[in-house]
This record gives sequence, C-alpha cells and structure tokens, in this order.
Amino acid sequence: MEQGVIDVESLAGGIDLQATVESGQSYLWDRDDGEMYQRDGATGGDAWYWTTVRRDGSPAVIRVRQRDGVLEWESTIDAKADLKRLLRLEDNLSAIRKTAPDDDVVQSAYDTFWGMRLVQDPPFGSLISFICSAQMRVARIHSMQQALRDAFGEEVEFDGRTYNAYPTPSALAETTEARLRDLGLGYRAPYVQRTAEMVATGEANPGEAVGLDYEDARESLTRFVGVGDKVADCVLLFSLDYLEAVPLDTWIRSTIEEYYPECERGNYTDTSRAIRTALGGEFAGYTQTYLFHYLRTGSNED
Repeated sequence: MEQGVIDVESLAGGIDLQATVESGQSYLWDRDDGEMYQRDGATGGDAWYWTTVRRDGSPAVIRVRQRDGVLEWESTIDAKADLKRLLRLEDNLSAIRKTAPDDDVVQSAYDTFWGMRLVQDPPFGSLISFICSAQMRVARIHSMQQALRDAFGEEVEFDGRTYNAYPTPSALAETTEARLRDLGLGYRAPYVQRTAEMVATGEANPGEAVGLDYEDARESLTRFVGVGDKVADCVLLFSLDYLEAVPLDTWIRSTIEEYYPECERGNYTDTSRAIRTALGGEFAGYTQTYLFHYLRTGSNED
C-alpha cells in the first residue's frame, strides 16, 4: 500500500474535499460509508472518498479523506500526482475568486462553499456520466455510475475490500441496450452504448477536443450520441481543463433569469458567450460551479 498526506495550508485557497466531490460536478467518486450525495450542501466532513484511475492499462484505487488540516491518501499506486490532477490542487482559488463579479449572490456562494475546487475527471467517465445526467437528480446520476462500475468494471482488491473500476469503453461497447436499461439508464442506454462504441473503435475520442478553441472543442464533443451543448460544456469544464465553460443547465438558466437577464440572447451559443463574460471570462466555470451548488442546495434561502 502507498500512502501519504498533503498539507491543506500549502494549497492556495485550501480545499473542502466534501464540497468538491459532492457538488454535482463529478459522479466518479464514492464514499466508503455509502453516504455519497445524501447530505446536500454539507461541508467539512472527514469521510473516506474513493475513485479509480488507470495506470499502464490497469485499474488502481485511490482513497482520500480530509482531517486535522491534511488530506490523507492511500492507494495501490503512488497517487499524489493523480490527486493533484483529479482535485485540481494546484489551482489558486484566491486568485480565481478575484476574477468573479462582486455580486452578492456570487460572493455568498464563494463564502458558503469556500475551498470547493473543480475536479478533473478522466474524459471517458466524465462523458458517460454527463450523458446520463439529463433530467436526473445528482444522487440518481451517481447511482447510475456505480451500477455501471458494479456490472462492467474490473475488480480491484485493496485493503481487504473489493472495489470496481469504472468500465472501459470496450466493456460498455460490448454490452447491449437492454442490459443498460436493466441498470436504470432508460432512454440514455443507447446513447451510452453507441458513444462507448465510438471511443472503443477509435471513431472518436473526447480527448481530441483538447487544444481546440473553446467553441470548436464544444462542437467536437457534440459528435457523440446523446451529447448536446450543455453536456459538452460539462465535459470541457470538469475533465478537459476548459475553465471558461459555463454549462447552461436549469440552475444556471434560473440564475441568468434572476440575476443576469441581459445575458439571455435566445440561443445557447450567444447566451453562453454573454454569461461567460459576466462571470469573469477565463475562470467563469469556477464561478458557475459555486453558483450551481449554492442554488441547487438552497443555501441562498438559509
């Protein structure tokens, strides 16, 4: 077993691990105690969280928790670099916050969930999980991904327990729509199966968007079945390092209607451009994520 600690005070802006992984931006983490997404808006917990990554083609488990001013981690690999990437530990939260507008709702969101970082999930898992996200509560989206792990993921033994890796593209491509429907994916089942097939056969890969101009990158992702502009923006923001992306979901559209009505332009592309500018440009996706979590959890009503 590999293990280590990361001093929270060494991170610019610190971190709130619970807010980071339970804020609706990732569905590829779980809690050892089975309480993932059961306490909307909770912060500062010390539960063990786990995910899996692939190293040299093989799956590896990473567990991490926050307590006593440190992030404690343990893994089947030396996972420090993986955690820095997955939890964006090198982002300077204080500097990013300075790019946000000085609006009451924005500043309240940052104050309430300060330390929440964006995630940088593996592209394929992020793509599939957000295809599953349409018209679903965050807890349900998460449970779908765990069902996919249990049904199609490779088993990894770690610390006396069996974990399941996130399925490979081939594993999901080789299953059937009927089997995916049995797991509760509903009308999303053919989208997941066909998108996995596209990646497994080399027809397309979400990583091909990296390096393109932002709007070209979004268009690249819409090649995948079941991926529109909003899902594409989620993958860009939470996996592919496009921190300016602002997914126009229900909560952000409500935010625009109430707080930024001048940004509504009648179509996704133009509204997206306007709200990105209003929320600070380069790091607009960070501010969007704080607003999303703040409003979705009803924290603005406290």
